[in-house]
Amino acid sequence: MSQYSAAGVDIAAATRAKELMADAVRSTHGPAVLAGMGAFGGCFDAALALAGMQAPVLVSSTDGVGTKTLVAAALGRYDTVGQDLVNHAVNDILVQGARPLFFLDYIAVAKLDPAQVAAIVTGVAEGCRAAGCALIGGETAEMPDVYAPGAFDLAGTIVGVVERTAMLPRPDIVPGDAILALPSTGLHTNGYSLARRLVARHFATDGYAARPSILNGQTIGEALLAIHRCYLAEVNALRAAVLVKALCHITGGGIYDNLPRVLPAGLGAEIVRGSWPIPPICQLLVDIGGLDEREAFHALNMGLGMLVIVPADAAATALATIADACLVGRVTATPEVRLVDA
Repeated sequence: MSQYSAAGVDIAAATRAKELMADAVRSTHGPAVLAGMGAFGGCFDAALALAGMQAPVLVSSTDGVGTKTLVAAALGRYDTVGQDLVNHAVNDILVQGARPLFFLDYIAVAKLDPAQVAAIVTGVAEGCRAAGCALIGGETAEMPDVYAPGAFDLAGTIVGVVERTAMLPRPDIVPGDAILALPSTGLHTNGYSLARRLVARHFATDGYAARPSILNGQTIGEALLAIHRCYLAEVNALRAAVLVKALCHITGGGIYDNLPRVLPAGLGAEIVRGSWPIPPICQLLVDIGGLDEREAFHALNMGLGMLVIVPADAAATALATIADACLVGRVTATPEVRLVDA
């Protein structure tokens, strides 16, 4: 055994992980990828990818999946969090109107397990393929003195592009504009520190294997690992059908922190209680945690995955375009976000 291996870093395992993930990574590549896996830096042909655009604006974002990794590790299931990572990132740049171009991931572990890392990266590649996004690089770091045994972290960076004239949000948002919601699949990638604490407290015996009746046969672990929904196809369909004035990805901070980020100064919103379905896992956490309404809608998305602002007279067309979209509220002249009764 080499001294480096004795120190906790296994170069051979890293090589094996790269071999296992290679085909999945290459499956995301198109003609614009000039150098990817194995190169010191990913190379992307911008002239080819941006051909025909008049004033292309690059839009980038970096994020992670938070402590959802601890749920994945506890269940020994690593095939979903990579998709979570990509879908979250795609949704973030979609809010500014951008389509994804390429993605880079970062995985850090205490001890490198090639099969585990390959499963994570295969999930990243699957998310990238679905979004038409090239996975052109990344890093796998083995850091035994930084991470606890069995723990891992996952983050990524996305770069996309939008015509400057098509950037969102638009400046012409006015009181009375309709707010639609595209439902979430569950917690997505936020609220897991709260969720893990509540599950540990209230289901101490069964933990993630518990099957409370509200989950309709699912275990808590299955519900918590539901994949973060990507809204790229739905938003593309909406933008082709109606004037979309703004999008809002409901992530950490819920509706209270995120919706004001896309509204002009001086405007706010009313969201109507009961106008959309709340995912069972969100309702379960509210019930077992005794969360009041403000905390629930601040810590969790509560089923409001992506909000879409359209002119009031375009709401019916928008609802007809996306089968599971819901009309949930309206823009107001009062600069606050409020939950109201119908």
